[in-house]
Amino acid sequence: MTLIHTEAPRFWELAEVVGRWVWITFPEKQPREVTMVMSELGFHWNNIRQCWQHPCGTMAERTPRDPRIKYGSYFAADVKPA
Repeated sequence: MTLIHTEAPRFWELAEVVGRWVWITFPEKQPREVTMVMSELGFHWNNIRQCWQHPCGTMAERTPRDPRIKYGSYFAADVKPA
C-alpha cells in the first residue's frame, strides 16, 4: 500500500483491500501508460473481475466466488492513519 501511496498516488483513492490483496478498478479503459505503470508496480489484470490485482505476497487457489464475501474489503483511502 505504501508503494501505491508514494509511487502512484492517483490510484490511492481506487485501491480496495480485499483480504491481503489490493484491487484497483477503473471506471473506464485506461491508456497504455497507466497499464504499464500498473504492471511495473506488480499488478496483473483479472479479466473475469475486470480489475487490476496485486497479491501482496500471498497467493491462493482461484475461486469463482467473490473474495470480498469471505475476507471483507475496504478502500485504503478511507482508513485514517494512526
